[in-house]
Amino acid sequence: MFWKRKSKPAEAARGGHAIPDGQRVYAIGDIHGRDDLFAQMIDLIRADHASRGPAEVTVVLLGDLVDRGPASAAVVERAMRLGEEFPGTRLLIGNHEECFLAALTGDVRKLRYFMRIGGDATVRSYWNDDASLDAASFEELAGRLPELVPAEHVHFLGMGEDVIEIGDYAFVHAGIRPGVPLEKQSLTDLRWIREDFLDDLGEHGKMIVHGHSITAQPDEQVNRIGIDIGAFRSGALAALGLEGEQRWFLFAREEFAERAA
Repeated sequence: MFWKRKSKPAEAARGGHAIPDGQRVYAIGDIHGRDDLFAQMIDLIRADHASRGPAEVTVVLLGDLVDRGPASAAVVERAMRLGEEFPGTRLLIGNHEECFLAALTGDVRKLRYFMRIGGDATVRSYWNDDASLDAASFEELAGRLPELVPAEHVHFLGMGEDVIEIGDYAFVHAGIRPGVPLEKQSLTDLRWIREDFLDDLGEHGKMIVHGHSITAQPDEQVNRIGIDIGAFRSGALAALGLEGEQRWFLFAREEFAERAA
């Protein structure tokens, strides 16, 4: 299952928020194993950055690199290499990274839960042998999976952040608990919260940029911007660009022929 909600109108969403002079930020929404869209998005960011002139670039990956889509292992590998081109690349830990790392401990119960929320696609991307995977028991999966996931992938995901603040913006995976200062937010809320955050229109102190909750288009509200547009099944991946008080979106989309196949 996945979460999808309709975007609400946000007449006042664009006023008064800025990042520091000389900086440019690109925040990429939930990739969920769609390495094809991730590669296309990097090309779009590269071209967009070149067209706008010199600036210090930060690329923020909002979490949920893995699960549901077909190429989680490749997404993690590409995310690790992204820092070679954009040294300011930063990663937020999403709820799916949390569950993936828990499944790698060998705990069968945690592996079962991970598989139920889309982790089966992630396991398949590392296993690379469909026949033996389909025949394996959960106990066999729990024992072998930690051997198949490269240690550098585990380290990279485990070093992800929970909150990133740049100027008047704060970047989180899922959202925040309204009324609680950023520095006191629980990891559960930062990685899992939905309605209590999404339905609140109060001031948060900063404009919150998040993924986690799918909408058909980026969801701009007076106090938050959601950019998870369901890449794993919509065939579209969104990124938010920020510079000064400017704000714009980039979209990677699969070709029509691929969608129709």
